[in-house]
Amino acid sequence: MTSIAKGRLNVAVELAEFVDERVLPGTGIAAEAFWSGVDAILARFVPRNLDLLARRNSLQAQIDDWHKIRAGQPFDAAGYRAFLTEIGYLVAEPVPFEVNPTNVDAELAATDGPQLVVPVLNARFLLNAANARWGSLYDALYGTDAIPGAPAGKGYDPERGKQVIAWAKAFLDDAAPLTNGRWADWTGGDLALADPGQLVGRAGDNLLLIHNGLHIEVVVDRANPIGATDPAGIADVVVEAAISTICDFEDSIAAVDAADKVAAYANWLGLMKGDLEDTFEKSGVMVTRRLNPDRAYVAPDGTPFALHGRSLLLVRNVGHLMTTPAVIMPDGTQAPEGILDAIVTSTIALHDLKRAARPGNSRAGSVYIVKPKMHGPEECAFSNDLFDAVEDILGLARYTIKIGVMDEERRTSANLAACIAAVRDRIMFINTGFLDRTGDEMHTAMQAGAMLRKGDMKTTDWIRAYEDRNVQIGLACGLSGKAQIGKGMWAMPDRMADMLVQKIGHPQTGANTAWVPSPTAAVLHTTHYHRVDVFARQAARLAEPVADLDALLTIPVAYGHNWSADDVREELENNAQGILGYVVRWVDQGIGCSKVPDINDIGLMEDRATLRISSQHIANWLLHGVASADEVDAALLRMAAKVDAQNAGDPAYRPMAPAPDSSLAYQAARALVFEGIAQPNGYTEPLLHAFRLKVKAADMARAR
Repeated sequence: MTSIAKGRLNVAVELAEFVDERVLPGTGIAAEAFWSGVDAILARFVPRNLDLLARRNSLQAQIDDWHKIRAGQPFDAAGYRAFLTEIGYLVAEPVPFEVNPTNVDAELAATDGPQLVVPVLNARFLLNAANARWGSLYDALYGTDAIPGAPAGKGYDPERGKQVIAWAKAFLDDAAPLTNGRWADWTGGDLALADPGQLVGRAGDNLLLIHNGLHIEVVVDRANPIGATDPAGIADVVVEAAISTICDFEDSIAAVDAADKVAAYANWLGLMKGDLEDTFEKSGVMVTRRLNPDRAYVAPDGTPFALHGRSLLLVRNVGHLMTTPAVIMPDGTQAPEGILDAIVTSTIALHDLKRAARPGNSRAGSVYIVKPKMHGPEECAFSNDLFDAVEDILGLARYTIKIGVMDEERRTSANLAACIAAVRDRIMFINTGFLDRTGDEMHTAMQAGAMLRKGDMKTTDWIRAYEDRNVQIGLACGLSGKAQIGKGMWAMPDRMADMLVQKIGHPQTGANTAWVPSPTAAVLHTTHYHRVDVFARQAARLAEPVADLDALLTIPVAYGHNWSADDVREELENNAQGILGYVVRWVDQGIGCSKVPDINDIGLMEDRATLRISSQHIANWLLHGVASADEVDAALLRMAAKVDAQNAGDPAYRPMAPAPDSSLAYQAARALVFEGIAQPNGYTEPLLHAFRLKVKAADMARAR
């Protein structure tokens, strides 16, 4: 990798040229001043970053020793909590306070609705997600299992259409009831809404309604084949769906070198400048996709107005752990990737903040960075101070950069109020993530004993306390009406009927957003926010006591449980198949997130969080003798053959089973298990990056 000297720093040519030639022009920041600022930030924050990582390791070593000394003894909950307090893992609860973020866009502060997470390396997916602010309810119902059955034949199926229309009109009956019957009976003309104030605009003959803060556009078009057969000419029901989207630099991408980072930054730049495009072939025709414009309407009093045509875009930086070869510091070490992300993604966002002509992204003038995998309040305070420094070199007002705190590590969960307090003036988002949180749960208590089977984790006391405390503490800290309280991903994009039944539980908890895997899922999930008044739920939940910390600290060890040989084999195979199915795409093809068939051939959205939990689970069972190394290796080999068969139709796929010793992907998967205990906090990134770099080097050598 060739580099250019930028003051005391050596910066990869790709990154230096990208920043100097594409990012900085139009920002008012000179290249020399920018790189001098980068150097100053690195000099100030890298030592502190290293200290925080050392603190993680020190705490983990002390917790490991505590469990080892007490091996075979009954769990002492009171003693455990006292120990965690003594070593500083648990900190004192802060004095009651309320968060105070300013200039937060309404999509985050005042609107309830779905949130997409999209890999930033895929321009087409990014555009689809950004444009998923609005979506057709008819299309989402027609092409999924959200309603029973499936379309018959290749063309339009009128019977399926009747099902769709009936479902959508019943939805309208609930969201915007009429005084003189049901929507199925409306034939056009005067619209007798039970609440006339719900009609907030028109676009031609189309009706714009509002309910629970979300818009619904009833498309009236008698020239349309669907509208021509409808009594009122209704051709579609378009709903406001993905209110916000996280553009992900972290778990859903594979970015291991400067070229990967520049490709990711370039897509974020396209979004912030508003000129991102992607051209591809669809049904034999070349199609160019761009960002949608705003949507124009006329209010009942004749006043024209516009609604945002795109999701509000957030960017997820990487965490504090990894470094990047894109920037080499004066001592020859790699710069922390999270620090570089904070600087570059914020600099890119200046193009949105400085845009003279709207529409842009943030109308309130903020930059939204989601920060993952922080451990406790001192790491949150580090990010707060880092964002201060970035604002200073960019000439931004204090707290322009907002932060989303992902509650996915045990030390953050246990000290959530203190974590929020550390970023109280820039907080815009908290959320839960079952998979990463479970991975950290297992790694933190690795020495405590053999963990429950992975599927049984969802019914444990600690996970219930985790999900409840996240909402309750967020509300107690004043997030309602100021910031998002979020819930995790629905991982089965092909199972929309199940999602409609189950995911309504998220708004019912008082969470005002939850992750969905696709624009279609966003359209369907948004119906939940019409059925549940989240702000009313939040007001009710404020009166509830916060779930007990002792429940959160209950360790999911399977005390006295003896599994059968079949149970062990089944669990090993399930975990091994998931690990291999994800790792082989990550390492060999650089695909960080995709729909991966599980052991039962059900497509699941997989990212590094799913990998972390599965690899840590097998590592735990190996440590405590539930499974032997030979049993694990046998399961890996059996599942390699299964994964090979599942990917037989992919011409870029490299089979693992015929020669596992020469498959870097297979070796990476095996290392994640057998070296799992040694990985910092059980994270998968260090090994994945190392093996991906080997594959890229080998591919480059073969291409010469």
